[in-house]
Amino acid sequence: AAPNGLSGEGFPDPLIDTERLLQGQVPDGIPAIDTPRFVRIDAADEWLSDDEAVVILDINGDVRAYPIQILMWHEIVNDTVGEVPVAITYCPLCNSAVSYERRVDGHLTTFGTSGFLFNSALVMYDRATESLWTHFDGTAVAGVRTGTRLEPISSPLLAWADFKNAHADGLVLDVERTGHSRPYGSNPYSGYDNPESFPFLFDGEVDDRATAKQRVVGVNVDGFSMAWTLEVISGEGPTTTHATLGTNAVVVFWKPGQASALDSSAIAAGRDVGSVRVFRPQVESQTLTFESTDDGFVDAETGSEWNILGEAINGPLAGEKLEPVAHLDTFWFAWLSYNPATEFMGS
Repeated sequence: AAPNGLSGEGFPDPLIDTERLLQGQVPDGIPAIDTPRFVRIDAADEWLSDDEAVVILDINGDVRAYPIQILMWHEIVNDTVGEVPVAITYCPLCNSAVSYERRVDGHLTTFGTSGFLFNSALVMYDRATESLWTHFDGTAVAGVRTGTRLEPISSPLLAWADFKNAHADGLVLDVERTGHSRPYGSNPYSGYDNPESFPFLFDGEVDDRATAKQRVVGVNVDGFSMAWTLEVISGEGPTTTHATLGTNAVVVFWKPGQASALDSSAIAAGRDVGSVRVFRPQVESQTLTFESTDDGFVDAETGSEWNILGEAINGPLAGEKLEPVAHLDTFWFAWLSYNPATEFMGS
């Protein structure tokens, strides 16, 4: 999966300037997990702290958590969830977790780390053709698959405490059976969460609406793009933020209790950056207006109480669920690189 071997006769023209593919590692130097093993909540609770971040997938009722303390050292997990073949990907350098269906043009494949970075972000390769794919948007940018886009699957970050409280029967990627020996729980990028620092091997441009590594929450809906800085959507307790993208109303829920994996040398000791979820604020034909409480969220129309997962837990709407809107917790430079026309809400 080398750029100079993926151009020329028989290959489509690359979608990017391959000279901007910068080598940060050798291929598979960061090894993907191809045979994931899982444990139950009580077993994982012995080595996960309540405020550690996990990536969550819920497909056809199959609910799984992938701890960042493991993904930090592997970046890709090839799995099958709810009978859907998926690749769970995490890029520490752009602080983003994105998952995709790993069926390409009807053919199954798995993904590995190419060792290259583009815009300081993970570049994957598929093992069927060795085409190169940008993690951030799931696009093949060089090789025979050039121009193909993977089907994204919502996989937000959540604090471990919130996951285990909501999904008592969920499965958790096992730290003891990754197939590799790594110092799980430690952060090799200590201090990388400093918003005043500059991204590693980033050669793109950043406008002055925010610093390159300021944390943002980004959303794309029907061609409209918006990003909020962490400072705008967060508070001392849970917060709600309503917005409209085009004709689409969304609501952003934020609550404290999730540690930054990229701050301290120990992942569990990172500063509190909270957990974010984005939803359409409707239940059937009823549009809801949300406010935050000390414990969570409440809608003004019925007084029902909601949790960070968009589930009504008390009141007239108990049992209802809000429709999630895919979002990314990431750094400003990464969001801007792929969404240059984004609206921005910052301070």
